[in-house]
Amino acid sequence: TFEYLLIQINMGLGTERLLLAENLYQEALARYGVQNFEIVGRCPGSALERLMLSHPFYDRQVPIILGDHVTAEAGTGAVHTAPGHGLEDYIIGQQYNLKVDNPVDEHGRFVEGTPLFAGESVWEADKHVLEVLKDHNALLHHELITHSYPHCWRTKTPLIFRATPQWFIGMDEVDLRKSALRQIKQVKWMPDWGEARIQGMIENRPDWCISRQRTWGVPIALFTHRQTGELHPDTSELIEAVAKRIEIEGVDAWFKLSASEVLGASASDYDKVTDTLDVWFDSGVTHACVLDKRKELQYPADLYLEGSDQHRGWFQSSLLTAVAMRGTPPYKEVLTHGFTVDAQGQKMSKARGNVIAPQKITNTLGADVLRLWVAATDYSGEMAVSNEILKRMADAYRRIRNTARFLLANLHDFEPSNRLLPADKLLALDRWAVDQALQLQQMINKAYDEYNFHQIYQKIHNFCTVDMGSFYLDVIKDRQYTTQTDSLARRSAQTAMYHIVEALARWLAPILSFTADEIWRHIPGERVESVFLTSWYDELYPLDPATSFNRNEWNTLIEIRDVVSKELEQLRIAGDIGSSLDAEVNIYCDGAVQRLLQRLEDELRFVLITSYARVHNQDQRPKDAVERMLTNGHAISITAIKSNYAKCVRCWHRRDDVGANHDHHDLCGRCIDNVFGSGESRKYA
Repeated sequence: TFEYLLIQINMGLGTERLLLAENLYQEALARYGVQNFEIVGRCPGSALERLMLSHPFYDRQVPIILGDHVTAEAGTGAVHTAPGHGLEDYIIGQQYNLKVDNPVDEHGRFVEGTPLFAGESVWEADKHVLEVLKDHNALLHHELITHSYPHCWRTKTPLIFRATPQWFIGMDEVDLRKSALRQIKQVKWMPDWGEARIQGMIENRPDWCISRQRTWGVPIALFTHRQTGELHPDTSELIEAVAKRIEIEGVDAWFKLSASEVLGASASDYDKVTDTLDVWFDSGVTHACVLDKRKELQYPADLYLEGSDQHRGWFQSSLLTAVAMRGTPPYKEVLTHGFTVDAQGQKMSKARGNVIAPQKITNTLGADVLRLWVAATDYSGEMAVSNEILKRMADAYRRIRNTARFLLANLHDFEPSNRLLPADKLLALDRWAVDQALQLQQMINKAYDEYNFHQIYQKIHNFCTVDMGSFYLDVIKDRQYTTQTDSLARRSAQTAMYHIVEALARWLAPILSFTADEIWRHIPGERVESVFLTSWYDELYPLDPATSFNRNEWNTLIEIRDVVSKELEQLRIAGDIGSSLDAEVNIYCDGAVQRLLQRLEDELRFVLITSYARVHNQDQRPKDAVERMLTNGHAISITAIKSNYAKCVRCWHRRDDVGANHDHHDLCGRCIDNVFGSGESRKYA
């Protein structure tokens, strides 16, 4: 579609006529140093199709052909074509039935019989070509050009494109493509977009070239006839014979093998193929080489796991070979993960200097922090990592670890064989805690089944931070530290903590392996050597919906506690109180909320962690009460004030009975009963 000009010039070579693209002729003439010229003709490129040109130094004619890959950005508007040494050239050459001339051997040298240049490397021949052009008065202009060129990504050396005979797996010969597309639907792909990705790639892929011209790799153990190129008629038997040698001596046995050893007298008629297999074929047949060979494994594999680039690599080569061999996919599920990038989303590379070495992380933060980052990150996309992100992960890890430490520390005198209480003996709050663990375990099980590791991290971290740290463990400290050692109140809390830590160690095991095993060794009671030799904990029990305090009621109590805590924080900021036990709280409410709070009786103060907690009708609220609306639609009003009662030195509660006993003037009545009497009775919290 370009417009071309026929330009007459007069140079050292005499009068010449040049065919140049109109958009490029001025730049070209300037390069040649031409100042005087005449445009003697013009035409579109299509008018020149199939005109014959004389080769500049061989006795050969070649046609002008039309190709869309020619650009008008630089040059002359015409390019040379070498169908044996470039993909675009090969494709356009096929359209024009050009000969695929391939005068370069596998060592990058012109083959024997190449006129003028036989035996020379393609790099050495550059200067020689210029000399030949000069000798034939065919060199108009030359200059040294530095441009980008394909390089091997491993060795960083330049590549030569050359057409060579190859071995292929035909995608449509025996309906391999159709069979593979059908089998894709039998596999569970995670994320689900993986199915569309591999389907599109198989729909559009060409035949699979499985041969490579390398000096290393698994050989393609074939013999081809020197004249016809046909395979030896006994190919199947020969492959088996070679395979037996390779099983004993390794792949080098093929390269050491003399054809006469297996072919006998006919060896002189056959060439031993020196090509090696595409490495994707090597990895793609692991379902046969690994799964079938190991007794502890099975076909198909439960899961193939790799990066998102493997839909064109391992996932695909495994599928194609398995479908070709067995008619079924080699895997039940395929999980794909993204690649690691820095905090700015840049791919990590040594050149950028943004690589964070895993060994450095494990040396400074520990292996489990690195593992936690992997688990916490949504692997379906790119996975960002930086020192700041890892620091946050270390903080999250400490929260989980400290929760486990608190649980274990409070089980130091607990022997499950004779201290473990049945569910119906536990205090209401402890039954709630075990039920929370059970609900979480059910969600974690489902998340593990679906490989949603980031959800597991989020739920466990939230459980340790919110359910345990901010509520349950905070409330039961009073029972653990103030009630009698063998009291129902204390053993009930220990029973709940024992159940929770038994489950927690197992939840963490696949993610925080070292930490989970460390926790396991400190849990009281008889147990197997490692957490990895056990299964999910099945001693958790649900909270009966008909029980005195069910899940919804505890959710309401926690919400009220959060509202009260915010008001206490205002007193703390104002300097009126230090801890929440320095305060007294009045709650004004009606209906179901009032009945719920009244059922707790005096134990409401332990839930709120205040010295006093009183419940009143809503119509008794003072003007300065803070009103809040709960998510269940009920309104409550709150007043929080500093308590003026004396502080018990043992439990730190400020009570009106501190000092009432002259023998123990610094203790409250509850602590006196716990230390010197029969002990207090707790039913709920």
